[in-house]
Amino acid sequence: MAWILRRIGVSLILAWLVASIVFMTLHLVPGDPAELLLSTGGIMPDPGAVAELRDRLGLNDPLLVQYGGFLRGLTRGDLGNSLIDDYPVLAEVALRLPRTLELIFAGAILAIVVALPAGTYAALHRGGAFDRVASGLAALLLAVPVFVVGTLLILMLAQWLRVMPAGGYVPFADNPGRHLALLALPALTIAKGLAAVLFRMTRASVLDALSRDHVRTARAKGLTPRGVLVRHVVRNALIPVLTVLGLHMGTLLGGTVLVEYVFNWPGLSTPLLRAVEARDYPMVVGIVLTISGLFLLINLIMDLLYAALDPRIRAA
Repeated sequence: MAWILRRIGVSLILAWLVASIVFMTLHLVPGDPAELLLSTGGIMPDPGAVAELRDRLGLNDPLLVQYGGFLRGLTRGDLGNSLIDDYPVLAEVALRLPRTLELIFAGAILAIVVALPAGTYAALHRGGAFDRVASGLAALLLAVPVFVVGTLLILMLAQWLRVMPAGGYVPFADNPGRHLALLALPALTIAKGLAAVLFRMTRASVLDALSRDHVRTARAKGLTPRGVLVRHVVRNALIPVLTVLGLHMGTLLGGTVLVEYVFNWPGLSTPLLRAVEARDYPMVVGIVLTISGLFLLINLIMDLLYAALDPRIRAA
């Protein structure tokens, strides 16, 4: 229990550090949000109107005063309102976050279902035809950016073969079949990099586990190959695989921006890009903190899974 509390404490400290760094960094970026909001067609706004808007938005307050108000709002779960349309940031995040998470977890499930069995099989048949082909394909997938893969999938499956929709979004409750069809290509695009990394890590971890003394001992005692694989190989090989999975799940949270843009998926990317362009501090901070918080939560869950797989970790 003490180990779990320490991990939670570390995660909370990291969350505060991330929030502080994001807040300070955005306020150091050149550009006046009030001036950008009032600018139309490249025409400079009236200085008096800019000053009035800055005062109304609290941008004239000292930076430490703004920071204190920001932290107080976080403790109450208040992320503030957008500078663009005065819409609550929390409401915007709550609306769009489930769509982004659906995309990420669909891609992660696809990657896990494909990569773990394939990596294990490649390790058990090291040097065979499957191992060589799968390893080459994994290297190729790692080298190709997600926006290139997404564009190629749209070109081949949506434009040429016309078997999949090119992009868009329909709520699951309105049309489940159409929703899943629209989800397929972006989820596959996200899955490609994670599947390649998990395949390589699974293959390497299983090969390492197969060479361990306790595995040879289990075989010498007459344990069946299936029993050796399940009880002694896969269990030990999963720990480094989980480490990579946790790190890349966090990467996927930030990497979905391009995928959502390519497939016109209405997740967090649209308000984030608009907010960055308009220096909408509350919206940018709210979305970045949401992504960072999820990253820390995923890593905390992975730490708990490590401890479940290897009790020695709890004593560290």
